[in-house]
Amino acid sequence: MNRALFRVFRGRSHNGLCFLGQNMPTVGMNGVKNPAFGEGSSGPTLWGLLFNVRFCGLISDLGVSGRDGLAVEPVNNKKIIVKRGLNQSKLDFTKIDVGLLPTMIIVGRPNVGKSALFNRLIRRREALVYNTPNDHVTRDIREGVAKLGDMRFRVLDSAGLETAATSGSVLSRTTKMTGNVLGRSQFAVFLIDVRDGLQPLDLEVGKWLRKHAPGIHTILVMNKSESLDVQSGYLNSAIGEAHALGFGDPIPISAETGLGMAELYEALRPLLEDYMLRILNEKPGEDNASSDVEETKLPLQLAIVGRPNVGKSTLLNALLQQERVLVGPEAGLTRDSIRAQFEFQGRTIYLVDTAGWLQRSGREKGPSSLSITQSKKSLMRAHIIALVLDGEEIAKARCSMKHAEVVIARQAVEEGRGLVVIVNKMDVLRGKQNSELYEKVKKAVPEEIQTLIPQVTGIPVVFVSALEGKGCTAVMRQVVDTYQKWCLRLPTACLNRWLQKVMSRHSWKDLATQPKIRYFTQVKARPPTFVAFVRGNTELPDTDIRFITKSLKEDFDMGGIPIRIMQRLVPRGNGGSSTNSKVTSVKKIARASSDKRFTESTPVAS
Repeated sequence: MNRALFRVFRGRSHNGLCFLGQNMPTVGMNGVKNPAFGEGSSGPTLWGLLFNVRFCGLISDLGVSGRDGLAVEPVNNKKIIVKRGLNQSKLDFTKIDVGLLPTMIIVGRPNVGKSALFNRLIRRREALVYNTPNDHVTRDIREGVAKLGDMRFRVLDSAGLETAATSGSVLSRTTKMTGNVLGRSQFAVFLIDVRDGLQPLDLEVGKWLRKHAPGIHTILVMNKSESLDVQSGYLNSAIGEAHALGFGDPIPISAETGLGMAELYEALRPLLEDYMLRILNEKPGEDNASSDVEETKLPLQLAIVGRPNVGKSTLLNALLQQERVLVGPEAGLTRDSIRAQFEFQGRTIYLVDTAGWLQRSGREKGPSSLSITQSKKSLMRAHIIALVLDGEEIAKARCSMKHAEVVIARQAVEEGRGLVVIVNKMDVLRGKQNSELYEKVKKAVPEEIQTLIPQVTGIPVVFVSALEGKGCTAVMRQVVDTYQKWCLRLPTACLNRWLQKVMSRHSWKDLATQPKIRYFTQVKARPPTFVAFVRGNTELPDTDIRFITKSLKEDFDMGGIPIRIMQRLVPRGNGGSSTNSKVTSVKKIARASSDKRFTESTPVAS
């Protein structure tokens, strides 16, 4: 059985790290016996094979191979991983400003593994990856910072190119968007699928690249090469066939397993170094300028969520003032959660355009199911949630929010995020005939939102027209204002002086057994969380907590954000030590999921 396993795993080592079979001697250079072989045996044992196969998988998960500067060598009678003298980059890319890094775009026909290679380069699973030969999973341009060895560069994931697509179709619009992005790219990776061989569409993509990117250095890469055997000659045959594209020698890789990343590194290193040296010579001193300037304002994470076809992508393009994501009349056009960065009033803001929010019914398959999961992750990572509503539907249905939108708003409040409601498509309601309806919608929406989401008072509502670009400045001002309230910290002395005034105008019962607040302080922000030290053995009733919450929002202008108030019981006669703690949250909605970051009630450590 050992010999059968030996034959199975013998050809699996392409990266020079797993020395199985003939590549792995029984006795090492220093006379130490290899653990993969039994005592006095010339063949591998089952334990040794499993050890080496698991070792190969570990190195493959790291995204490197044996040519990435790692090797197994005997050191002090022990076999360990050491560096192998790989040619390293002349520059320290980690100290260069991200805005100066070169940009590389990944192009190719659909379903060749562009998103998988993008995830491999950025070392995170951000882009949706799904095997759909008859469909296009990626439709927008996704940006990221690639980390390949000691090199750093910006990488763009593009949609599959269909050069013969019908004019006006989704494929035609994605191809046009890819062509526009080529103008700000310095390098391109032309990706093909080596298992399918050279397809006619690959030749068309090659012609398209020569036409639209004549000044961009293009590197030909063959993906999914892990299935080809080097000894049988299939890989050499595929390399010879790929030369017909006219982009030089192809580099065989596997984006899924990390095979060939060292060869890609060696091909990109001189190109990126020459580009960066030229840029740094033209702009001396800018590479270290960013490290000397202290950032006074932290970046703001803004997620744009809502039901399908309410104008989320159009709003993102209007805020960025560029065609950043694909828009159109088709519902569910956005699949990936696209992240973009821009500056507003000296503050860095990260915008995230999410896919249309749908409740999971258990029948979603493929990219739709992945889009729902990704949208929920984006909501949990954001600081402020911009919930987009359709003004035209509100006017027709006489209802501000549907069930899915109420779920989004309540989940944002439960997670402690700031919430801003944006009513889009208000341009449809303008005019003499709709002037009365326009005013009714502006008056009814805030009142109905307050009724549907009573946990948070004063939720800001902004009426915009993303198609015309009207109201974008008001949206960003409201978002920044909500973020500042969300990060607000109040001094303890100020809070206790305020508490005395609040208690004087509240009808507290003068009973000995009535619990009273002895001390009030803020323990954290984002969202503002307060602790009330209550004297006695019982906590304050919900009516008193609601009164304190309302007073906080009115006196300190904290409307529109969730506020959490916890109670700590201080028994009478105790000098200050607490023997019991109870947390009372303003939010009373039960959580349906168990994978939340924050718990409903978390007592503060004494």
